[in-house]
Amino acid sequence: MDRGTERDAPFSRGAGDGAAGRIPLAVVVVDRDGLVSHWSTGARRLFGAAKEEAIGRSALDLLPVTGALPDDDEITPYGAYAGYDDVGPGLESSLDGRLNYPAAGRARITAPDRDRVDVLWWAYPLVGPGSERLLVLAADADRLGPGGGAGTAAFERIAPGFALHTDFPGADELARRLPEILPSMSVGESARIVAQVLELGYPILEFSQNNRVPVTPDWGVARRTERLARRARADRVAAQGLPVPAELADEDGEDLEYAAVRERLEFLNEVSGRIGTSLDLSRTITEVSRAVVPRFTDVAGTYLREQVVAGEGFPDGVPDTTTMWHRVAVEHTDEPGRWDDVVPVGEAMPFPAHTPFFQCMTTGEPVLVPRISEEMGHAIASQFEKRDIRPLINNRSMLVVPLKARNVVLGFMILLRHPERAEFNDMDRVTGAELAARAGLVLDNARMYTYQESVAETLQDSMLPHIPPRMAGCDIATRYLPGTLLGRVGGDWFDCVKLPGARTALVVGDVMGHGLNSAAMMGQFRTAVQTMAALDLPPAQLLRNLDDLAQRLGDSYLATCLYAVYDPIESELLIANAGHIPPVLVRADGRSELLDLPTGAPIGVGGVPFEAVRVRVEAGDRLVMCTDGLVEVRGEDIGVGLATLCESAAHPAASMDDACDTIIRALNTRGGRKDDVALLMARLNGIAPEDVAEWRLGLAPAEVGRARAAVREQLHAWGLARLADSAELMVSELVTNAVRHSHSRPVQLRLVRGATLLCEVDDDDHTLPTLLSAGPDDETGRGLRVVSTLAREWGTSRTTAGKTVWFELTSRRG
Repeated sequence: MDRGTERDAPFSRGAGDGAAGRIPLAVVVVDRDGLVSHWSTGARRLFGAAKEEAIGRSALDLLPVTGALPDDDEITPYGAYAGYDDVGPGLESSLDGRLNYPAAGRARITAPDRDRVDVLWWAYPLVGPGSERLLVLAADADRLGPGGGAGTAAFERIAPGFALHTDFPGADELARRLPEILPSMSVGESARIVAQVLELGYPILEFSQNNRVPVTPDWGVARRTERLARRARADRVAAQGLPVPAELADEDGEDLEYAAVRERLEFLNEVSGRIGTSLDLSRTITEVSRAVVPRFTDVAGTYLREQVVAGEGFPDGVPDTTTMWHRVAVEHTDEPGRWDDVVPVGEAMPFPAHTPFFQCMTTGEPVLVPRISEEMGHAIASQFEKRDIRPLINNRSMLVVPLKARNVVLGFMILLRHPERAEFNDMDRVTGAELAARAGLVLDNARMYTYQESVAETLQDSMLPHIPPRMAGCDIATRYLPGTLLGRVGGDWFDCVKLPGARTALVVGDVMGHGLNSAAMMGQFRTAVQTMAALDLPPAQLLRNLDDLAQRLGDSYLATCLYAVYDPIESELLIANAGHIPPVLVRADGRSELLDLPTGAPIGVGGVPFEAVRVRVEAGDRLVMCTDGLVEVRGEDIGVGLATLCESAAHPAASMDDACDTIIRALNTRGGRKDDVALLMARLNGIAPEDVAEWRLGLAPAEVGRARAAVREQLHAWGLARLADSAELMVSELVTNAVRHSHSRPVQLRLVRGATLLCEVDDDDHTLPTLLSAGPDDETGRGLRVVSTLAREWGTSRTTAGKTVWFELTSRRG
């Protein structure tokens, strides 16, 4: 084969009749979007697509992914692909990211201009800062047969696989040649890919006679090839009835050696298929421990660094004697419970410098102890204080292997064999190191997912308010459920805002889309709604302003929003809607209904008016507001979800939390939900007329004394005499300021008795007072300082007529 025309294709050495041949490989690199970023000449020849056609196309359209059944060909622009004899996983498992470890398989392709071709492929996941996600190598299996150009004998079955990098003599050659194989990449990018291929195992072909041949550009295992050739000559001599010369005889030691290597490779491939089936860290830990017991070891204890267990960032620095290691799993073949009390799962402990564990964690290399002596057993047992671990470990063979990722030790595994079992040897050390390397990558993937999920949940929690369960005249309960999509961050939110006049603003919104961008936009909208609600804007005007804000922020995002103001004194709701699903009103007698509101356009559309609707309510009614993620299921009419919402909301419940849980159970078990969910429920208790007292005060200074007397008298009548002195003093300060700054309208004074005592003073001056630091000689500026000191809570807000200054005191009826 001409190397000049195929400089980017590696080759496979075949064995048979003593002649070594070469088979070109297709080399394909797939980026993180699933698009082809490198397409070699060998790929063009094997799959029939020119480089210009392939670059930038979806790899699923070009590479041999399997169909639903082995005999059902899947037609693509470049031919038909089908699975082949169930050898290995499908290539699509690697292309779509379901596999995070190397995979190999076999497929059959039918190109328009040629007969069926059997394709062997290897897929290497790539990690790092670059855009490359997957390296795919593929070869024409027919080239291995008689007359195929490889010079090999006919085989019943050829399957792709992986060999240990530690036994690979051509590592330096691969590192030198791969930059030539991938000429479109920089030296640094090629070196990174080489390092990962060497770490994860290099590609080999497995024949039915149990022969393994490496697939490499120009390197191989010469001794193995020579032995295969020698065996073939010996078979021909024996077939002629002649004695086999000694120089052609097999070496039994070599057969045993290669049988042992084969067994270990099969074990490692089996382990690779059993671990990493999910991104759940605890499940991955269990899989890693169970994968090695009892086939490789009798006891496996797994320790991880504290940051890994806590789901925090990547651990920094080299471990030392103060590093805490958490025992996260213990798997063994001893009688049940024997290890549980002595080395319980969940315990955290450091390890001193003289132990083999410390040596492993600091060097990042396996530590082999053929037999644990009494002296070493005593040294190890000293770390366990009053628990005697020596009967469990003495005279056992021990292998300590590091769990590494990106050259950082995440943890280590302690492997022990029973005294009657063969000791760990150097080959076991190599196998254990390879096992730990694969397990480390899987654990790191799970750790990264756990960490990212924790960050996402922390971000989401920080953006959602912590609403008190009781507001003026109403009780509140909320629920937030993250989406089931990867990332778990969304744009749904709810909020409650205290308003003047003992009113409460109830808000539910949903920024369309998912991910951090939606969450960030949600944070801006929520802050804007809180700010405008504090200005006591009417609901329709608030949504209008929010829509204007969205226009100024850009046209990238839309949001729906439902804004309601509950007045417990007037017993009414004022609601405006911006494209949101309607709320449910559950009457005190158990009837429920979807409120008929003008739908309005989503926030961000622009130029659409919003309308507010006034709804009369009674004490004991409940208002249920939620986002569409709760009621909407793919493939189902949203009316079904709304009907279920009405029915479940009307179900009797002992508490508000129970009522929310009933709704969640009824709607969250239907399946198919991927969006996040925000749910807000308010029980509208109202405020009875006898719990409200109001006075209109003139603008004369004498009205201040009348206000003090009225407040004292009312508090005694309500049984709140203990609050009279503080309330009288603060009312005196606020009414004095109102009388001084009002223009023409009378001053309004109102007391509201509830969970707290609320006092409000209204006047027609729009200037909000500020808290000042009064000097010894100043005659003003002390009033609000007194209020700030004595009140449980206080504040100011503008109204359409002027302003309101209010304070609260803890109220206890008695």
